Formats: sequence, structure tokens, C-alpha cells
Amino acid sequence: MIKKIAHIGVAVKNIEEAEKFYEEVLSLKIQDREHLGEIKASFIPVGDTAIELLQSTTPEGVISKFIEKRGEGIHHIAYQVENIDQALADLKAKGVPLIDQQARRGAHHSRVAFLNPKGTYGILIELVEPEKS
Repeated sequence: MIKKIAHIGVAVKNIEEAEKFYEEVLSLKIQDREHLGEIKASFIPVGDTAIELLQSTTPEGVISKFIEKRGEGIHHIAYQVENIDQALADLKAKGVPLIDQQARRGAHHSRVAFLNPKGTYGILIELVEPEKS
């Protein structure tokens, strides 16, 4: 079902400051920036995967709430799958609690769905089906 780690999501208070760290200190390059509803996201390729920096644009946003509760840091791990609908059906059949019952639009025109950390040993897992070429 899982092809690779698509990216690791990192919650940050200030995305511009975080980007400077990755560019100036770690010598990595920002590949892409997107607004996804109330979230600003920056993607930084690292080998065959990426770091996804995430900042809320509102104090009530999911990333703001995460930072308030846990502080800045790793928010989720995203795994690439070939068929997200089949993956969700298989996981549901195995009793894995889903946050998203159906895939929705994600960054880069992908389809995404999240698994509930209550069923994944405390880790928020995102499934990603890349845009079909």
C-alpha cells in the first residue's frame, strides 16, 4: 500500500523564519509555496522526500492549535499511496480510525486523507495520492 514517505509536516509559528533556517543553515532550497485554506505551506526537497513547513493564517487554525498544545515541531508523516480510495477502505476494514472517510484535495493537486493518531500510536498520518499525469 505505501510507496514511500512523501513528506514530513512541521508546524511552525513563522514560516518565513523557518524557511531562512532551512535555506541558510541547512543549505536546502524551497521548492514550492502554497496556501491551502487557512494554512501556508512550503515544500523543501530532501532526497526522495520533503519537509513541509506549515503555518496557520488564523489563531483558530489547526496548526495554531497544534502549536499551542504541543509547540512547534513534527506535525505529521505523509505516506504516498497508489490508490488512496483502496487504502482507506483497507484501513477501515482493519479497524484503523480515520479522520477523513474520503480523500480530499491536498497540495500539488494531490488527494489526501488523514488517519486518527488514536489508532496509529500517536502519530498523525497523512496518505497522499499524487496527481495523475
